[in-house]
Amino acid sequence: MSLFFIFSEYIRSKLIYLSRSAIVKSLEQLFLLGALTDECKLSDPVGHQMSKLPLDPVYSKALIVASEFKCLQEMLITVAMLSVESMFYAPRDKLDEARAAMKFFSSPEGDHLTLINVFRAANEFMEKKSLTCGKEKADKILRKWCKENFINSRSLRHARDIHNQIREHVQQMGLRIVSCGDDTLNFRRCLAASFFLNAALKQPEGTYRTLASGQMVQIHPSSVLFQKKPECLIYNELIQTNHKYIHKITRIDYLWLTELAPQFYSMQS
Repeated sequence: MSLFFIFSEYIRSKLIYLSRSAIVKSLEQLFLLGALTDECKLSDPVGHQMSKLPLDPVYSKALIVASEFKCLQEMLITVAMLSVESMFYAPRDKLDEARAAMKFFSSPEGDHLTLINVFRAANEFMEKKSLTCGKEKADKILRKWCKENFINSRSLRHARDIHNQIREHVQQMGLRIVSCGDDTLNFRRCLAASFFLNAALKQPEGTYRTLASGQMVQIHPSSVLFQKKPECLIYNELIQTNHKYIHKITRIDYLWLTELAPQFYSMQS
């Protein structure tokens, strides 16, 4: 399958028009993700596997990488939770309560594991309630649970639907859905290997420099790592207001980048 065909079909299906620079950037991203060969054809097996997943290429690659790191169960949840709007909300008149609720789910490693904690807590809650009441009543009780924990019930429901859909896709592809358990180190390494294009390094004054684009950014106040400021991190969201903020972040080791993504960081160095 030619590269021209891939992009023409993608653009036609999405009814969008991309500038030449945007197309070049997308091609570079696909190449760095290992989806394309030097001849601009889908690579085997990674490119063909990615083309079977109805996701952003970065998320598709993340699921494939996670199967190799034996943490596909966690990455399925992560991709689903990253694909929806903000999971937490904090009313101005209940800021302290909202922060306390978020702290209950928070992981010292960052936002990705925090989102996984929310998803699993909701699933565990639903499983218990489903044993004693019907699905319709359980859904109503889940909405109440979300309200009590300052969680956006619509976002959570959407994430659960996305999770079920992409889980079916990876099962059909024959990828093994296993969990890394309590091995958060392995999962963070997997995040670094998957989202290496979104890495940022702390600067002496406390801000961060994105390694791919060189932008100066700050950690968003709603991140669980806002006060901790790790030396190096990966992020999945860039928010532009009066300042540039990064969100959905996890701490990583800077040395992992050259080890896990040499196709990009060896060139950078």
